[in-house]
Amino acid sequence: MQITLVYPKWNKIPEQTEFHLPPHGPVCVAASIPDHHQLRFVDENVDPLDFAQPTEVVLLSMMLTCQLPRGKEIAAEYRKRGVPVICGGIATMLHAQEMAGYVDSVFLGETEGGRLAAVLEDCRNGTLQPKYDFFHDFPPIDTIGPARREILNRQRYIYRGVQMVDLVHASRGCRFNCFPCATAFLGGRQFRPRPIDRVVEELAGIENNRLFLVDNSLAQDKKWVMELFEAIKPLKKKWISHPILDEDEVVAKAAEAGCWYVYQAVFDTSQVIRDRVKRLKDHGIGVEAAVLLGPDNQDADYIKRLVDFLLEIDVEMAEFSILTPFPHTPVTAQMEKDGRILHRDWSRYTTAEVCFQPKKMTPEELQAMYHYAWDNFYREMPQSLRMARLFSEVVKKEMADGSYVPRRLAAKRGWELPRS
Repeated sequence: MQITLVYPKWNKIPEQTEFHLPPHGPVCVAASIPDHHQLRFVDENVDPLDFAQPTEVVLLSMMLTCQLPRGKEIAAEYRKRGVPVICGGIATMLHAQEMAGYVDSVFLGETEGGRLAAVLEDCRNGTLQPKYDFFHDFPPIDTIGPARREILNRQRYIYRGVQMVDLVHASRGCRFNCFPCATAFLGGRQFRPRPIDRVVEELAGIENNRLFLVDNSLAQDKKWVMELFEAIKPLKKKWISHPILDEDEVVAKAAEAGCWYVYQAVFDTSQVIRDRVKRLKDHGIGVEAAVLLGPDNQDADYIKRLVDFLLEIDVEMAEFSILTPFPHTPVTAQMEKDGRILHRDWSRYTTAEVCFQPKKMTPEELQAMYHYAWDNFYREMPQSLRMARLFSEVVKKEMADGSYVPRRLAAKRGWELPRS
């Protein structure tokens, strides 16, 4: 069959420097599609979607709630043309009942283990079911192989002449249940590490030297994570990740294995956070603070102190997000009970707009403090310059261990566009 895999566009956070990372969900989905099918992939964030191109089925891969409005438009246009549409991904699982009214079939769960292949066979035979429910019925973790990254239009994922990171995962699931997060609902509280030799195989096969380990947390199993870092060290890859277990030997091992910088949640001004950031920086690992604004313990003064704290501890970057009541999170359940959710306009669920009634501020005050945080953290050094400094540091690391890819070779690989 001719298959079109679409990753719908969405409204980006206006305060953030615009760049595009290669999406992770679609390349994993593509790896579950048998080779005898013809596959065309469109990431609408970087390439136009031509509805006139022939296709026999459309797969909508949606990660974010704010992709839903565009996903519905895409589905409507293809169905008007008589093309069946199947949707899946994290956002589909969070909004399964709603999306069922806009597509021909809803796929819930992970696609490996022949599951998506069977759905495509149903489609080919005219027996497509309205719902395929593999929710919490996980395929064996050792059936998860390398993602199919050759579907990506490499030249679209460049920022100022620099190839952006490729996304890869060494584990799935998370044993934690953080209050603003839907991971426990989506994947259960089960940590599912991939066999380390399979992870090494996938990383070694990725031509890009710069990676993002998108695991929910690298703080779930010390023994496994230490073995992982030791195994990937010889690859000389440079990678970023979500939080790493905050122990000196673990952080040191991460640095040796190529950790470049870490997204670190900063939720207060405690000595614990101060020490955690210092430990990372002492090992040459940059820190991008992930800061959630609007929890019930915060007022305007709290947010001001938080911004001052970030500047004091000298994190390299900061990303400020407004607490957003996404479906199936612990915080949303409580807000629904209290009647504090203001609207369900999914296009505005980007974490850049207030969608609920804060406890110690008005919605307008929280929105103002969101802008205050971005403006004041980046007042002395713009975000673009801070990003450039981070990239210069990774280039230094690459040059030190001989893994640096010169511009001329990168151009041959199709990684770079001419400078503007």
